[in-house]
Amino acid sequence: MPSPPVHSKKPPPATKPPAIGRYWRANLRLMGILLAVWALAGLGAGVLFADYLNELGSLGGFPLGFWFAQQGSIIIFILLILIYAVAMNRLDARHHREMAEQSRESSR
Repeated sequence: MPSPPVHSKKPPPATKPPAIGRYWRANLRLMGILLAVWALAGLGAGVLFADYLNELGSLGGFPLGFWFAQQGSIIIFILLILIYAVAMNRLDARHHREMAEQSRESSR
């Protein structure tokens, strides 16, 4: 049986730059907030608060609770996608600036 080489060492663990951690925390925070808004709009306005919304009036001839359950939650979902895309573009731009700054500082 061949013996393993004595000089082999494990490489040091790679350290994650702090900018990457900040990026993912901001990304997860944004997704959590938007998912909570979607849940409130879809479940809350369409199911839990439907009776109260129906008492407030109607929209296009339909009770407000029914409207939120059918069309309102879809419209809110599309708006949340737009908000997510814009927010992620800004977050990505900020992250790229931070990574470029870190690479400039580490190359000095």
